[in-house]
Amino acid sequence: MPYVDFADANAQNQKKGNWTKPMPKNPVVAVAGATGAVGREMLYCLEALDFPAAEVIPLASARSAGQKLPFKGGEIEVREMTPESFQGVDIALFSAGASISKELRQAVTDAGAVMIDNSSAFRTEPDVPLIVPEVNPQDIAWHSGVIANPNCTTIQMVVALNPLRALGHIDRIIVSSYQSSSGAGAKGMAELQAQTAAVLAGEPFEPKAFAHQIAFNCIPHIDVFLDDDYTKEEWKMVVETKKIFGDDTVQVAPTCVRVPVLRCHSESINLEFDRAVSVADVKKALAEGLHVVLEDDPANNVYPMPAFHTGSFDTFVGRVRRDPTVPGDRGIALWVVADQLLRGAAYNAVEIAKLLVEQA
Repeated sequence: MPYVDFADANAQNQKKGNWTKPMPKNPVVAVAGATGAVGREMLYCLEALDFPAAEVIPLASARSAGQKLPFKGGEIEVREMTPESFQGVDIALFSAGASISKELRQAVTDAGAVMIDNSSAFRTEPDVPLIVPEVNPQDIAWHSGVIANPNCTTIQMVVALNPLRALGHIDRIIVSSYQSSSGAGAKGMAELQAQTAAVLAGEPFEPKAFAHQIAFNCIPHIDVFLDDDYTKEEWKMVVETKKIFGDDTVQVAPTCVRVPVLRCHSESINLEFDRAVSVADVKKALAEGLHVVLEDDPANNVYPMPAFHTGSFDTFVGRVRRDPTVPGDRGIALWVVADQLLRGAAYNAVEIAKLLVEQA
């Protein structure tokens, strides 16, 4: 797995970024990739969170220009995205793919807009903050016009684990993800629905969004395989967790699996602390965690499930228990569920935008 050194990452970046343009209290916000699955959720979040935008401008490719999208009880018209689209924009929420983010980065920052990018384009760049507002809001201070939104699997995991860091250092994380088809966007959800119907009807089909059949199947393959046989999706969880926590010593062993669920990712996580921790203290910390909801009553079959948390901004945690394979009462196992289109993408991006306004 490629190594990226994030040792003392936060300390190295306690300088201010070179961004000097003040952020207005009512910024003009552009949504790049507004017609995609995450782009539409960004518009929803801007509305649902009552973001104080002076204007919201939806941008997409030329073929989507002129399309009307619902917003605040009315409609807003999609504009073609060009390098000139960002003149007069203060915040540009990007979910248009890494190549487009890289292509338009200079145009966005030259126009004086702050890019909040949902792709993998800039996440590991040492001078680009990788922000989860519940975890490392202080890192926003050193941005230089670009802020990266982490991967969806990483976001829900670090939101759940951050309250536990007060109990002791987390030395090791073993995580297996159960990632929904919406992680591949609208085309992923459409393929799951179409394949399910085809399988039930006994009709032929050809996988396109995924490497194999997704209906009634699990695919242990998300993104490309690297030289060490881990996937890029798994690599992201390793390096992004280290960067967000500012901790190069935490060890992360991931396995990422695509499952036939429409929305919401799930994660099975085993933690190894540097000291003894009690299950009671873990549950208490989770219950008090910011935007964390503890659903943990196994006697009454209460635990998080993806079918019931679509549309939520929170991260849900349950099945909290001792991992007896770790000596010294240092091991904890838990289960985490979150809507990755919202909690793992759009909501996090809009919360970063709120930080920019609040700190202006």
